[in-house]
Amino acid sequence: MATIKYRELKRRYDLDGPQRTTVHLSEALEQGQLRPEDFSLRDLAEALVPDGGEWVRSLDPRSAAGSAVLEAGEAVDTTAFLNIAGQVVYSKIMQSYRQEAFVVSNLVETIPTKMDGEKIPGVTPIQGDAAEVKPGMPYPSLGFGEDYIETPSTTKHGFIVPVTKEAIFFDRTYLVLSRAAEVGELLGLNKEKRLLDVVTGVTNNYKWKGISHNTYQTATPWINVKAGNELVDWTSVDTAEQLFAEMLDPHTGEPVLIRANTVLVMPAYRHAALRIFYAPEVRTESGDTATIAANPLGNYRVYDSRLAYRRIVASGVAADNAKKWWFMGNFKKAFACRTKNTSFLHRAETR
Repeated sequence: MATIKYRELKRRYDLDGPQRTTVHLSEALEQGQLRPEDFSLRDLAEALVPDGGEWVRSLDPRSAAGSAVLEAGEAVDTTAFLNIAGQVVYSKIMQSYRQEAFVVSNLVETIPTKMDGEKIPGVTPIQGDAAEVKPGMPYPSLGFGEDYIETPSTTKHGFIVPVTKEAIFFDRTYLVLSRAAEVGELLGLNKEKRLLDVVTGVTNNYKWKGISHNTYQTATPWINVKAGNELVDWTSVDTAEQLFAEMLDPHTGEPVLIRANTVLVMPAYRHAALRIFYAPEVRTESGDTATIAANPLGNYRVYDSRLAYRRIVASGVAADNAKKWWFMGNFKKAFACRTKNTSFLHRAETR
């Protein structure tokens, strides 16, 4: 457990300013050099608010009356306290928001955007081989066809984590951090479920050139579903890889060059997947002959998700079938989460 030197923190805040101080504090919390639990709301207030000891005593709910939101610019300058306390609370929220159980949230790239749904333009790739240019002849000009995708509207999700005068006076830091963790977990769970619905095909929000397409299809313009391919051994993976090899770019008719590097399985197949992908060798038998070779699947990363299984079952798939589902691909290339921002509001108040 780290010992926080609050007077030194106040001195650095006065010298470096709020922005640099909060950045340094954020880095220390993110790197594990400090923990949110190392801080005390009461000690922070006494050190960072002018005449902090007297101010904290004035928050005694047994003697104080009325209520007021504490903001920078009031008679009592609480700016430093709000900035530092806010960073501590924010760090605890993010710990729960990014927890390991939210598998897909950690696999899919998050892209910031300022738009509430947008049309992302592009141009179709040049088809065919480049024409030969004879010596002294000009290069031919080629046109480009229109191409675009439409992203769904962004939605707002959030909560306020209140830091009340009782929490400061009675130093209920643990209670405030517990509420912050609950907020982070709830928001992280909400995001994970929405991403899982897209990744598993429960929700289909891909719109290309004005036409909506399902994520998974058994016919053109792409085929990326292989029915009956239960994850049994390396041959199941080989079957999926051959499906990848048959996929063509709908623009050019050329093979899709992205290679699969990640596998997502349901909990019932977690150990089977680990055995298949991480076994040091594979054995193939044909009659009286056995061939032993190094496992060619070691480059895959394997994840399992209880939430994925529950989302698939909730969509109407029978549990016995849902537990056999597995997904293979490059998740960062296939999916993206577009977000306006990732911010959380804390509020300090007396009442």
